[in-house]
Amino acid sequence: MKKKLTIIAVLVLLLNSGLSAQDSGIGAGVIFGTQSGLSLKMWTGEITAVDAAMSWSIIDQASYFIIHSDMLVHKFNLIPVDEGRLPVYFGLGAKLGIANDLIFGIRVPFGLDYMFDSLPLDIFVEVAPGIRLLPATAFDIDGGLGARYYF
Repeated sequence: MKKKLTIIAVLVLLLNSGLSAQDSGIGAGVIFGTQSGLSLKMWTGEITAVDAAMSWSIIDQASYFIIHSDMLVHKFNLIPVDEGRLPVYFGLGAKLGIANDLIFGIRVPFGLDYMFDSLPLDIFVEVAPGIRLLPATAFDIDGGLGARYYF
């Protein structure tokens, strides 16, 4: 019985603690697109955050596992909305892929991130052009749509 009460108390705290803005804390969720998998975001300041994803890609007739991470800057006042917030973001990051060959590249993500007023949730869409450096130098582009829950 004590274990059940502890689990219920933790769930209540988690669900109630994040009901403020999503521009703080850590968010976890999913991303779907050229790479599909798990998405994480951690705010490091009022307008800066680090995001990361662990995903699977089936582009180029070869499936591979990808990890990427980006440093992001958010501009909150460019697109006014009646409810919530809709910052534009941009940044710089890197990705590492594991397939038959090791894949390494630089990413330049930019996107939109809708943040609800009353829910600890965001929905985002992004495009990340870049340069693949390994196994050969080539233009690279990623894109995706996702959502994260903030703790």
